[in-house]
Amino acid sequence: MSWRDLPSLSALRAFAAFAETGGVTPAAAALNVSHAAVSQQLRALETHLDVALLDRSGRAMRLTPAGETLAQAVGLGFGAIRSAVQELGQSKQDRPLRITCTPALATNWLMPRLADFSAAHPEIDLAIDPRTEVMDLRPDGVDIALRFGRGQWPGLQAEPFFASPIVIVASPDLVLKHPVTTTEDLRALPWLDQIGPCETTRWLERRGLTPDHLPGRVTLPSHQRREAMVAGQGVTAIIRAFVEADIRAGRLVELFCDDADDAYYIVTRPGALRPSAELFRSWLCQQRDVMTV
Repeated sequence: MSWRDLPSLSALRAFAAFAETGGVTPAAAALNVSHAAVSQQLRALETHLDVALLDRSGRAMRLTPAGETLAQAVGLGFGAIRSAVQELGQSKQDRPLRITCTPALATNWLMPRLADFSAAHPEIDLAIDPRTEVMDLRPDGVDIALRFGRGQWPGLQAEPFFASPIVIVASPDLVLKHPVTTTEDLRALPWLDQIGPCETTRWLERRGLTPDHLPGRVTLPSHQRREAMVAGQGVTAIIRAFVEADIRAGRLVELFCDDADDAYYIVTRPGALRPSAELFRSWLCQQRDVMTV
């Protein structure tokens, strides 16, 4: 195969971001491009290869077996490229500020507020990496992680960010059709779940609301789950702060509320942060203080 036969780098980057994040929207956020741009690159890559990389038959796109094969190769390739570029001397102070967090936090909290930080600090390049896996905070890697847990990550500094109850919510129309008075009633309703482990996974498991006990379960990316619940397609468990506006506006009804055992933390490596990371940490704290007013 000649160089001319290879797909474009932009298409491969879009595909790698989709494979890592599990959805078009978080991939677009990670690449700092539009949803449409990622979708266009994915289709262009399939056209170039003449192979179906994505299964679009369900509510959420998934990788086909061919897509899984390419995702592994692309992940290794970009990982090697990333390491080589960093080793070739990109200044620690000049490299983009890299933030990792869960897809739910990225979609529902961080992205709607991020324009405020970018407007105040246009000189700082950001790389947002939303994923369910816990990433290592190595030098020249992730600068700040927003993690959901109990603040106990050995060898790292964890500063309390914010806590919010976990709620079970549904649309008013769905509740009218299927009244809910106890948690047992939830087993008879369609259930909307997020792809991969998320903030509510352990909470649901402790209450016996696992996939095996939810026959009407539909798994969706974070951003599509909110759209589906507002449309009356099912109930879900979610951090209350993420749907506060929908509850106040009457788009969703809170069925049950329970304080979460865990909370969000700002997690960093020990020691002083580089200036851009310290600015972002301070901005996060300002946003947290506004939330608690």
